Formats: sequence, C-alpha cells, structure tokens
Amino acid sequence: MVNMTLSLPKELHEKMKSFSEIRWSEIARRAIEQRINDFEAMNQIASKNKLTKKDVEEISKKIKRSAAKKFYEFSN
Repeated sequence: MVNMTLSLPKELHEKMKSFSEIRWSEIARRAIEQRINDFEAMNQIASKNKLTKKDVEEISKKIKRSAAKKFYEFSN
C-alpha cells in the first residue's frame, strides 16, 4: 500500500481523536474509493449520452429548484 498525508482543520482532528477506536485511514480509503467509483460511473454514463453542456446546465437548474422547493416544504 501507498501512504498518503492529509491536511485537516485542527477542530476536525480534535474530534477525530475523541474516537480513537476508529480506524480513520480505513474510513478515508473507503470514502476515496466510493468517490472514484461514482466518478467512473458518471464518466461511463456521460460517454454514452448526447447531451450538450447547455442541456446539462438546464437539467441541473431544474434539479436544484426542485430540491430547494422540497427542502422548503419539508422545513415548514
């Protein structure tokens, strides 16, 4: 395995130290692996579609509006 060094905010490091039984390197490894898997899946999907950048931006706006509306309804 290869070693990797991370920079963390001091406050986060202090919180992590309070859970010394947790293998933080394993948590980080799994999170990185999951993110890579997500990006690979997105790249695979993107390579097969014919959407333009403008199409993607419009879909993104609609999703954000919908999510904001649901969040607003949920919080009231």
